[in-house]
Amino acid sequence: MTGSYFSRLARIGMAIGCALVVSTAASPVGAAEFPQKGKAIQILLGYAAGGTTDVGARILASGMEKELGTPVVVVNKPGASGQIALTALSQAKPDGYTMGNTNMPSVVVSYLDPARKATYTRKSFEPLAYHVVDPTLFAVRKDSSFKTLKDVIEYAKTNPKKIRVTTTGIQSDEAFAILQLQKMTGAQFIQVHFSKGIAPAMTAFLGNKVELLCANVGDLLAQYKSGDVRILGIMDDERSSFYPDVKTFEEQGYKLYASANRGFSLPAGTPKEIVNILGDAIKKTVTSEEHKKRLADMGLTLRYMDAVQYAKFWDGYEKLLKELLPLTKE
Repeated sequence: MTGSYFSRLARIGMAIGCALVVSTAASPVGAAEFPQKGKAIQILLGYAAGGTTDVGARILASGMEKELGTPVVVVNKPGASGQIALTALSQAKPDGYTMGNTNMPSVVVSYLDPARKATYTRKSFEPLAYHVVDPTLFAVRKDSSFKTLKDVIEYAKTNPKKIRVTTTGIQSDEAFAILQLQKMTGAQFIQVHFSKGIAPAMTAFLGNKVELLCANVGDLLAQYKSGDVRILGIMDDERSSFYPDVKTFEEQGYKLYASANRGFSLPAGTPKEIVNILGDAIKKTVTSEEHKKRLADMGLTLRYMDAVQYAKFWDGYEKLLKELLPLTKE
């Protein structure tokens, strides 16, 4: 499979969804009572407070509160790379009062990998909306001898396993991106995994312990503005508004597309009318200028998909990871 397949998943999903999405102009029978005024809707989050996933969810929650007229609260349930919260979400009552963050690749990997022993599958969730894309990138320090993306790749081809590159885990979006690049080009890197997140990875990178940083667009705003890093390329099919002068991998001849993908889902079996009501509240929130500005201030890239589009994207992403997951065991 080539990277171009992955790159178009979001675009295809959005096109299909536009034709299929259910209208929410009128509340169906049985939906008029949802949500009950004053009854809180919970967003289960499998990560600690303070990270970009948490902040993005809280920004969304505040907008949904205004649209729904009832409290929307984020409940942090960190642990097991999000699996604790996902398990709770899959077992929650499908009444619309519990939704959860379903980040990719973590949600998909958790049930595809037998070693994780997840009690849920893809069918345990009702996709609700895709909210944020955080494209993956390569960066070097400002004093690095590597000036271009091609420099790094060609060196890693002729000097295999000599360049150390960071990831935030063996099954992270960065790790899968590196595997795709190796498969595509024949380059070979040493992956250095920092399971506690981008902060220790950044410390090691800036401290010259690793040569190459594989991270996400939202991770490097401060370092980029200070001039401490040189971003070599972004793995998306369009340039980032945060780094408009940085070329994509595609522009440099490498059709590789990878990102951290953040969306929200409900327990399977949630009535369609409730899915529509919550989906409509999310759509109104994310299309508001206030929401767009708040995300931009955090360095987060809005890329909205409705429930149908998100489901199509999820299925395509699962197909991709089924091919890449065995490579993480080698």
